[in-house]
Amino acid sequence: MTEILTSAQMRALEAREIESGRATGRALMERAGRGVVAALLAHWPALGNQPGKAVVLCGPGNNGGDGFVVARLLRNRGWQVAVGMLGTAEGLPPDARANHDLWRSMGRVAALDAVLAGCAGADVIIDALFGIGLSRPLEGAARRWAEMSAAGLAARVLAIDLPSGLCAERGQPIGVAARAALTVSFHRPKPGHYLGAGPDHCGALEIVDIGIQAPCPEAVLRRVERPAAADLAKVGHKFDNGHALVLCGGYGRSGAARLAARAALRIGAGLVSLGVPGSAQMEVAAQITALMMQRIEGAEDLAAALTDRRLGALCLGPGLGVARAAELLPVALADGRGCVLDADALTALAEVGLRAPLHSGCVLTPHGGEFARLFPDLAEASGSGGEMSKVEATRQAAVRAGAVVLYKGPDTVIAAPDGRAFLHAACYERAAPWLATAGSGDVLAGMIAGLMARGHAPLDAATRGHAPLHAAAQGHAPLNAATMATWLHAEAARGFGPGLIAEDLPEALPQVLAGLAG
Repeated sequence: MTEILTSAQMRALEAREIESGRATGRALMERAGRGVVAALLAHWPALGNQPGKAVVLCGPGNNGGDGFVVARLLRNRGWQVAVGMLGTAEGLPPDARANHDLWRSMGRVAALDAVLAGCAGADVIIDALFGIGLSRPLEGAARRWAEMSAAGLAARVLAIDLPSGLCAERGQPIGVAARAALTVSFHRPKPGHYLGAGPDHCGALEIVDIGIQAPCPEAVLRRVERPAAADLAKVGHKFDNGHALVLCGGYGRSGAARLAARAALRIGAGLVSLGVPGSAQMEVAAQITALMMQRIEGAEDLAAALTDRRLGALCLGPGLGVARAAELLPVALADGRGCVLDADALTALAEVGLRAPLHSGCVLTPHGGEFARLFPDLAEASGSGGEMSKVEATRQAAVRAGAVVLYKGPDTVIAAPDGRAFLHAACYERAAPWLATAGSGDVLAGMIAGLMARGHAPLDAATRGHAPLHAAAQGHAPLNAATMATWLHAEAARGFGPGLIAEDLPEALPQVLAGLAG
């Protein structure tokens, strides 16, 4: 899966590439500029038909150096290019200064204020002011530029690395941030491209290869990507594909659990049972066919059900009710089986604190409000005005809980106790705004439980004469199940499109799964 690098990791990577002798800073800057021009012409092909007018805004660092390269390359193509600079040539880093001087042999450099005043007729404006290196609010002319672009007064804005003023780690404006129609970054994406307001400010995102070969061992965050078809293949007997138990709430509250159970079945679990209290049995029985039903009134009934070792994973929370969740949660956790905790189970967990015996087989799936109840200090530190990113907050939460934490949102972050983290952002080409509908989170919880349950080997497998399970049917570790389910969940929504309701998501899964094999 593709690494997502912080600004510090990217700078360290570039330094190692240069120190290795594989590239110079000038060479990397030249490749970056060429990549920007190629991305510009690909994104707006009409601009390639005849030379246009560009305004390039150059900052006081290496981002400005990239801007000078772009200005020179566009001029060489016959474009009219106006360059505005923040700061002085003497203050530029050496490579940026060299590219400034090359540009000066072709054209003039004006003060940023002067260029901003005359950019209304430009075909494209290149924002090369600050990129990923900013740590303080914009001031003066740079702030005026951000306000101008945010107000929509500048058309066809291309940002190099990041729109100026946007935090590379948190995806939030540092005070005020510019807005672009296209953002071009290099080698690997940065967290701010996906988190928070980042996608809204970046517009479209293009990542350009600038030939860096050095590894980045410091990287802990990766992007969730398309799973392999083999990871979801079904084999053998139904019990070889797992048995999931979804615990259900009382009368009038069973819908969420039924959604989760249906999703667990559609994702490939061999069997799925609903653990239903007596008050809801008739209601549930009237609504299900392929799903099974087992009466589970309280903790004692759940303990008895868990003596069946063929059960591979549990799902607690959707429509369960906080009181019922509080009663069943200790039994479920003490059993040690894979366990997805969502909705009311998270509320019950928050009420008793994290003293409950969570274990590494658990997946917690909080939305923002639930995360704040479970981890109030981390929520505050990563909220508006805080300095911690959602990624770091989720990683710390996973360490604290000793379990996988899937912090939901358009920018879903999934972290394991060992520090690994994955990000799935439903933005850019994977935008799925239709997921903002009641019950979609219940479906996701069921999908995770179904994947965790799959391939759970029954105790009597040997006596039944079954061959060893295929690797694809060994069930999925909590982190893998969470990442795969998140991708499939969004893909099902994208495939269905506008008008989606939660009931549609499980029914859209077969087409998604068939597409993986195609």
